[in-house]
Amino acid sequence: GSHDSFSYWVDEKSPVGPDQATAIKRLARISLVKKIMKKWSVTQNLTFKEQLEGGIRYFDLRVSSKPGEIGQETYFIHGLFGIKVWDGLKEINTFLEQHPKEVVFLDFNHFYAMDDSHHFFLINRIRSVFGSKLCAVECVEYVTLQYMWERKHQVLVFYHYPLYQEYSFLWPGNKMPAPWANTTNVHKLLQFLETTLEERSRYGTFHVSQAILTPRVKTIARHLIRGLKNTLVHRNLPMILNWVKAQKPGVMGVNIITSDFVELVDFAATVIALNDLLLEEDESAT
Repeated sequence: GSHDSFSYWVDEKSPVGPDQATAIKRLARISLVKKIMKKWSVTQNLTFKEQLEGGIRYFDLRVSSKPGEIGQETYFIHGLFGIKVWDGLKEINTFLEQHPKEVVFLDFNHFYAMDDSHHFFLINRIRSVFGSKLCAVECVEYVTLQYMWERKHQVLVFYHYPLYQEYSFLWPGNKMPAPWANTTNVHKLLQFLETTLEERSRYGTFHVSQAILTPRVKTIARHLIRGLKNTLVHRNLPMILNWVKAQKPGVMGVNIITSDFVELVDFAATVIALNDLLLEEDESAT
């Protein structure tokens, strides 16, 4: 999985997003501030298509309307506005059309400046782009790849807003817990990941291990021009990757792991390789 999957492109010319504090919005009237914001808002270099081709199958999505804009259009957002959600969904669908056995998880977990009319608009867009590829809510343990292939389903959508109850193809957000360490310290992060794995639900939900470091205000102030990648990610990714390599999948093990800048190391390949451990278990059992 990728963290803030859509943030490979953000619009410096657009207003600062409603996910930001009032003080930031005021500061952002200075054009240099937006340039600095971009360095800290971008958490991925690759487009959806490139992420998919690299093995990413879980997408962490934050969505907003543009205040003052007429209509119900929604955009991806992380500090600054990204592309239209519709364009991102079409890009993902094109990949799925070309790879009918691939399955993706779309986790819509933060919404800003959206009322029910925006949600209805977005949900209808999701339905119109993916159609019969959408997998209806089911007992998590039933949803194997075989289950998906037999039904020609390819998309599970998690929707962290009460309207999910009105649609059979929207999975509730509580089926995709993603505990967040909120730290700049890699040792604290790894301890948090260990603890939350021990606490994860045995049955009935998926589970996201967010292997990401989060800058504090003082981190940004100290390393203003360097940005997220050069300050926190480059230096700590090797340790995070070593933690991933030491994990086991399956019940009470890792399930979905997300990272920033997924192409900087062999992140996707390392996570995917963990599945071989499940195959070895199956072979030894038989």
